[in-house]
Amino acid sequence: MSVFTGRASGRTLYDVVSEASSAVVIRQYSSSFGLASRLLAEPVRTQVCNIYALVRVADEIVDNPDPALDASARATMLDWLQDDVAHALRTGYSANLVVHAFARTAVAVGIEQEVVEPFFASMRSDLDVRVHTQASFETYVYGSAEVVGLMCLRAFLAAPDAPADRSRHYERLAPGARRLGAAFQKLNFIRDLADDHDVLRRDYFPGLDVDDFSDGDRDRILADIDADLAAAAAVIPDLPPSSRRAVRAAHATFAELATRLGDTPAAEIRRRRISVPRSAKLRLLLGALHEGRA
Repeated sequence: MSVFTGRASGRTLYDVVSEASSAVVIRQYSSSFGLASRLLAEPVRTQVCNIYALVRVADEIVDNPDPALDASARATMLDWLQDDVAHALRTGYSANLVVHAFARTAVAVGIEQEVVEPFFASMRSDLDVRVHTQASFETYVYGSAEVVGLMCLRAFLAAPDAPADRSRHYERLAPGARRLGAAFQKLNFIRDLADDHDVLRRDYFPGLDVDDFSDGDRDRILADIDADLAAAAAVIPDLPPSSRRAVRAAHATFAELATRLGDTPAAEIRRRRISVPRSAKLRLLLGALHEGRA
């Protein structure tokens, strides 16, 4: 197991500015995550924002809608980003504010190289893989989403209120963290089915004919997602209090999305993006807050 060892002590003005930059990325790109993250206690909230901001930047490189930015240019940008992350993890510094914030967090909470590399591998596959097999789909979901759940779990278990035996708890909770990341990613795939197929020219679900997407296809995919959500829900009570309510809120929001997708005809999902209204997200957020206090 390889753990990064860059600078981790002290907190400079540059560190503060880098973290503020990551927070801006999250606010602009993810309303659902932004709401749920408010229930995280510090320093976990900032650390998780730092993780997700890097994820969003990498995602933007491969999904940027500008047709003039070809795959070769995107691949070069992604290489630069990965190299910058590696350099920052060695030295503790980056001229890229989001990378700097991520590296600080990675060192502080013990994020391992073994989960950073698969993430970039999955991002890179978006540049040339248009149709997935079952094997490539599982590899992609692991690298793009499950490892992000593992990164966040490291932050949860580095909190002051986490159990003393953090390694043992990590091993026990890691499968649930992976399943939660997988559920979120698969829900994004089905919600964004139209854009992925029509605009980005990607078909993620193996064996699925998007142009003939049926209610049976929808139900089969959602059954798999429901199993992931159930496995993740089973370990949420064992998370530290500093992160438990936020994860419960995020889980509830995506479970609500799954329900709404299940109630929507497949033909409509094929045409437009289904989402959870902000009013419903706030209701779920308040529910998680109340349940946490209870």
